[in-house]
Formats: sequence, C-alpha cells, structure tokens
Amino acid sequence: MRPSGRAPDEMRAISIETGFTKHAEGSCLVGFGDTRVLVTASVEERIPPWLRGKGEGWVTAEYSMLPRATHTRGQREAAKGKQSGRTQEIQRLIGRSLRSVVDLRKLGERQIVLDCDVIQADGGTRTAAISGAWVALRLAVDKLMAAGAISDDPIEAKVAAISCGICSGTPVLDLNYHEDSSADADANFVLIEGGKIAEVQATAEGATYDEEGLLRLLRLAQIGCAQVFRAQDEATRK
Repeated sequence: MRPSGRAPDEMRAISIETGFTKHAEGSCLVGFGDTRVLVTASVEERIPPWLRGKGEGWVTAEYSMLPRATHTRGQREAAKGKQSGRTQEIQRLIGRSLRSVVDLRKLGERQIVLDCDVIQADGGTRTAAISGAWVALRLAVDKLMAAGAISDDPIEAKVAAISCGICSGTPVLDLNYHEDSSADADANFVLIEGGKIAEVQATAEGATYDEEGLLRLLRLAQIGCAQVFRAQDEATRK
C-alpha cells in the first residue's frame, strides 16, 4: 500500500484553473495533488537574434520555485546571482516539450514565453509545469488567432508529462515527495497525445531495473497522461 493509500496506477487529483492572472495572454494554476504551479504565457513580438529572417517563431520557458514552496525556506536564486543547474535543466525540458508539438513557422516571427512558478511543491513539479504550460500556450495561441495575428493553428497536438517510479519493488504512478525521495528508481515521461514520446528521463536511484520494469513505467505514464489530456481538454474548452 502506498503511503497515500492510492493504487499503483492511481493519479493524484488534477486541477487546472485557467485565467488565473489577468495580464498574461494565457495563464493557469495547475495542481497535481498538493503540487501547485502557476503558469503564464506571454506573447512577444520579437524573436531571438539567431532566428531573425527565418520566418519562424520560438517557444521557450522559465522555471522557478518560490522560497517557501518546500518544507523549509529556500533562498531565491536571484539573490544568489545565478540559476541552479536543476532550474536550467527543468526550464530547457519544458521548452523542448512544448516545441515538440508546435509548428514554429505558423507562429510567425514572434515568441511565446512560458513562466512556470512553483508555489507549492510535493513532487512532480516539472511534470505539472509542462502539463500546465500546454494549457497556457493553447490559450495564448487562441487569442492570437482570434485577433487575426495568425491564420493557421501552430499547435499540432497536446503534450503532457507525468512521473513514475519503482517503490519497494512496485512500479507506481505520479509520485509525491515522500515517494520520490525514497524510490528505487524514478522517471519523468513527456508524452504527445496519439502515442508518441517526446522525452524520457529515467534514473535508477537505489536499485537498477530491467527492460520490463521500464515498460511497466511507460504503461503507467500512458495511463496518467491520458487523464492529463482529458483535464487539459476540459480546461481549454471552458
């Protein structure tokens, strides 16, 4: 039995509240259990210098964790004067995940920045951020299309992410902090609706695992992402 009482293939409650902030072109507060991430999408009529003249846009992300998102207060990275390697790795993952489902040529020469700020962390912050970022991106693109700024929808599919792990020899879905910190192995899956895989991060922490173990984690991820896709669809249809 998992500490939470959930079955091995049971997700935590998913919540997505759209329009959470007033000024951003797209925004939502996404929750995976007790993990809460505020995501905003900002449309900028400019692109990175290395893209100028190529007739395409860009989608990128920034990620941060508020000082008291965790059990003890963490120092703001701005106060340290630099981002941690973890922060850089996560925001690059978010950007790659979103770009995997966007036709940048249809976006035109503009960029959309997804800001993902963790206000409460209980495991799975990067996966919640990716899943919420798609919703904020969808809302921002809908506004661009409604305004006539772009004619063709650049978003080709939904993308979502979920964590899985092997705890006490059992593969489980959607790890909270307690499970993640004690798991024998953990993985983050970024899946595209329709069955394709955008990215997999998998690590043996306390014990190695075999091919069947990895496949079992993938099957759990498919179950979890199917639920996230439904939540994304419901959120963007409101």
